Order: sequence, then C-alpha cells, then structure tokens
Amino acid sequence: MEALLNIIDNINDWVGKLVSFLIFPIIGIIIFEVIMRYFLHASQLWVPETSVFLFGCLFVLGGGYTFLHDGHVRLDVLYERFPPRLKAATDLITSLFFFIFCFVLIWKGWAMAWDSLITMEKSPSAFSPVLFPVKMLIPVGGLLLFLQGLAKFIRDLSFVLRGNKT
Repeated sequence: MEALLNIIDNINDWVGKLVSFLIFPIIGIIIFEVIMRYFLHASQLWVPETSVFLFGCLFVLGGGYTFLHDGHVRLDVLYERFPPRLKAATDLITSLFFFIFCFVLIWKGWAMAWDSLITMEKSPSAFSPVLFPVKMLIPVGGLLLFLQGLAKFIRDLSFVLRGNKT
C-alpha cells in the first residue's frame, strides 16, 4: 500500500514541478504584450487568452501538488491546536466534502470537455482558439487532486486506527 501511496505522491510532485515552469511563458507573454501595447501601440489578439489558458493549466494541474504539500487554505483557528491524531480524524470527516467536490469536478469537467471536443468549440474572441485542450485538463487535474486526497485519506485512517503514519 505504501508503494502505491508513494507513486501518487511522486506523480503529483512531478506534475506540480513541471507545470510550475508555465509561470515563465506567462510572464514572457505578458511582458511582450505590455511592450507591444504601450511602446509600439500594437496589441496582440492572442495574448490575453493564451496567458489565461496557461495560468488555468498551472492552477488546475497544480492542485494535487498543493494538496500534497499542505498548501491549500484552511481555517486554522482551532485545527492548529488539535493533537495530530485529532487532526487526522477531523480530516477524515471533512474528506467527504472533498471527495464530493472532486467527483463533481471530474464528472462535470469531463462532460464539458467532451462536449467541447465533439463540437470543436472555439472561443468567441477574435483570436478564436479551440477550447477542448484546456477544458480536458479540468478532469485530469480533478483526478490528480482526488488521488492525492485518497492517499491522504488512507494515511489519516491508518494514523487514527493504528497510531502510525504509512
């Protein structure tokens, strides 16, 4: 079981580190647009959507990585004062909401991406790129987040029941 949990951790760690490099093309594209707009007075049609798409990829695919490294925002007023075993038990209880969220994200994300692929949906902007490649990343990101949540759930359950972390 530990080997499977480590595989999930490694996948999310690898994907998160890989997509973190998207920040550089995002910055480059935005700097390019600023130069083109304010110095050469020639805005580019493709810049706004391309930067939003890249940021969307970074955001969606980085969810599992952020969850792995405990980086999501939570209300820590009481939680931080709990002993480790009570924290794990609390996480087990609240994981129901997390799994519902992941299920809906994967289910509806896949339906939306599939419809986009079948219809070859394009953005209504003047640039008009196809949208399905970006929309396909929503269920993929949801699956990565779900798998990381499942790994945490198994570890928390083991900790609550046996007192040891796997």
